[in-house]
Amino acid sequence: MNVHPIKTRIFREGDDLFMFVRDHLRKLPERSVLVVTSKIVALSERRTAVAGDDKAEERLIRSESDVAIPTKYVWLTIKDGMVMASAGIDKSNADGKLVLLPKDSYKAARLLRAKLRRAYKVTHLGVLLTDSRTVPFRAGVTGVSLGYAGFRGVRDYRGQPDLFGRTLTFSRTDIADGLAAAAVLVMGEGDERQPLALVTGAPIEFCDRIRREELHIDIEDDMYRPLFLKLPRKRRGDGKI
Repeated sequence: MNVHPIKTRIFREGDDLFMFVRDHLRKLPERSVLVVTSKIVALSERRTAVAGDDKAEERLIRSESDVAIPTKYVWLTIKDGMVMASAGIDKSNADGKLVLLPKDSYKAARLLRAKLRRAYKVTHLGVLLTDSRTVPFRAGVTGVSLGYAGFRGVRDYRGQPDLFGRTLTFSRTDIADGLAAAAVLVMGEGDERQPLALVTGAPIEFCDRIRREELHIDIEDDMYRPLFLKLPRKRRGDGKI
């Protein structure tokens, strides 16, 4: 598998995402995955805000979250079925504004894929929108998938034999987040100006339709559930704490 970061101009709020990709990619190979940082997707949707003080920023984070808990450095939040810092709202590389997450990352990936398939005349194409996340008890961030289209996000080994013939009962591979981690590693987190990456030779299954819930695990089945038992319940009505 090869992951190639793509150097670009600075993406400005309101720029056309499809034309931005066209300007920087002469060819888009068959059976490749285009990785796009969620920040430029959000900027294309004008998903930005200006918070004049900490209280205003707090209100914004709460409004963007299903659950929001203050911690020493950031807000611990749950949004779109994922645990993340401050509802994914980012100040870095944002030209003085706060950049929110895309409105619907799966829909954005699907629409971009459709345009790119027509423009580049390819059949098997994946589009993956990424962000960065921390992992408990680990320093630094890794890439994570916010939404994708054109390939299956999970490889399920359950029911298959292992090396010694025993039936696997739990094993699944998180394809989407694995690709995101590899891509974000080479795209960078600073001033690299590489919001796009092209993945070729990935061991994935291309498809036209995906189940956007395939990565989701219900809290009742999640092995980390004991860590979240002390989370405050959402208030009835507004969905916030």
